[in-house]
Amino acid sequence: MFKKILVANRGEIALRIMQTCREMGISTVAVYSTVDAESMHVKYADEAVCIGPALSRESYLNIPRIIAAAEVTNADAIHPGYGFLAENADFAEVCASVNIKFIGPTATMINQMGDKNTAKSTMIFAGVPVVPGSPGLVTDLQQAIETAKRTGYPVIIKPTAGGGGKGMRVVTEDSQMEKALNTARSEAEQSFGNSGVYIEKYLENPRHVEIQILSDQHGNTIQLGERDCTVQRRHQKLIEETPSPVVDEALRKKMGDAAVAAARAINYEGAGTIEFLLDKHKDFFFMEMNTRIQVEHPVTEERYDVDLVKEQILIAAGESIKDRAFVPKGHSIECRINAEDPEHSFRPSPGQLQVFHTPGGHGVRVDSHAYASYVVPSNYDSMIAKLIVTAHSREEAIARMSRALDEFIVVGVKTTIPFHKQVMHSPVFQSGDFDTSFLESFRFEKK
Repeated sequence: MFKKILVANRGEIALRIMQTCREMGISTVAVYSTVDAESMHVKYADEAVCIGPALSRESYLNIPRIIAAAEVTNADAIHPGYGFLAENADFAEVCASVNIKFIGPTATMINQMGDKNTAKSTMIFAGVPVVPGSPGLVTDLQQAIETAKRTGYPVIIKPTAGGGGKGMRVVTEDSQMEKALNTARSEAEQSFGNSGVYIEKYLENPRHVEIQILSDQHGNTIQLGERDCTVQRRHQKLIEETPSPVVDEALRKKMGDAAVAAARAINYEGAGTIEFLLDKHKDFFFMEMNTRIQVEHPVTEERYDVDLVKEQILIAAGESIKDRAFVPKGHSIECRINAEDPEHSFRPSPGQLQVFHTPGGHGVRVDSHAYASYVVPSNYDSMIAKLIVTAHSREEAIARMSRALDEFIVVGVKTTIPFHKQVMHSPVFQSGDFDTSFLESFRFEKK
C-alpha cells in the first residue's frame, strides 16, 4: 500500500480524497496556487507545496511543478481527482516514467477513451451502441455537410478532446454549418489545445444516464448501477440521482452489461464512467467515457455503501475486486451548490463567505472545502459544495433535499441554492418524466 499520496487538485475533491487517505493511514500532500493558500485542502493535508500563481496552466496544469512537488515530498502515488490533469495521458505517462503511481488508468487507456473519436470506434468494435455520425474527424465544410445529410438533421458538432459542453454546436440546416464548424473548432482549440471535431446525429430531448464501473489490474470489472444526470444547463450537470426514475431492471442490466463490455474492450483499470444518451424509446447510445472519478460519485457511494476513492486506491495498489458485492439501497440525489447568481443568468459570484452554515440530520451529506471567511476565487470552477441526500424512496429523497436546502445558509456570495429549491418543488421534476430540455421550460422565479 502507498505511504504518501500527492493530490494533484484543489477544492472539495482534494479534501474528499485526503479524508479517505487519512482513514487508510496514508499521508497526504496538497499542492496549491497562491490564491488557494487558505483553502481547506491545504490546511487538512499533512504537507503542502505551493506550485505557482492563480493561472491554472502555471499551477494545477503545470506537470513539471507537480512532479517536482511529489519528488521533494517523497510521494509514491498521485491522485488527480477530476478536471485539470485527471484525463491527461501525458501526465499519467510522466508519473510512470518517474516511478510514481498514477491512481487511475494508464496513458494508453486514457488516449483510447479520452479522444472521443477513437473511443467511438472502440465501442463499435466492442458491440456497444453508438450514436450515428461521421466515421472519423470532420476536416472540411463539404465533408461536414455530406455527413449531416447522410445522418439527417439536426446534428451536433463535438470536440474530440475535452468535455463539459465546450465546443459543441447544434446544426439544423446546411446554411448554419460553416459558422458552427469554425466556432466549434476555435473553441475546442482554445479549451483543449485540439481543434479536432466530429459530427453525430443530435438526439432531441434524451436523458443523460451514466454507469459507474470499477476495473482492477486482474481483468475483473463490475458496475455499480446508473446515475441520472439529465438536469443540465448548457451541457453542465446540475442535479444527479440514482437510481434513474426511468430505468427498470431489464434496462439497468442491459446498460450495465454494455458498460462492462466497454471497459473490458480496453482492459481498463480504475474507476470510470460510461455515459449514455437514452432516447424516448428507451434505446441507449454511448456518448463518452470519463476515465476518472466523477463530481457526482457521492450518490453512488451513498446508495451502494462504498467509498469509491478507497476502491481507486486499492485497485492502484494491485488489489482484486473479484467476488466483491455491493448491494444498492434507497435513493440518492446530489445538488451542486455553485457560487453563481441564478437571477442573472447564473453569472459567477466570487467573494468572501461571511456565513457558511451547512445542513445536517439523517441521510444528509455535504462535500465542501468552503467555510465562513473563505474567499471564493474567480479563477476556477464556481462549485463550493455538493449537497447529497439519501432516503428510502425518490419522493422521500426530494423532501429531504428540500429540507436540507432550506437549512443551507450562505451569506457573502450568490449561490444556486434558491434555484435548487424551486426545482425540488417542480411538479415536472417530481414526476421524473423529463429530459435534457427540462431547464429550457423551467422558469426560475426571482425573489
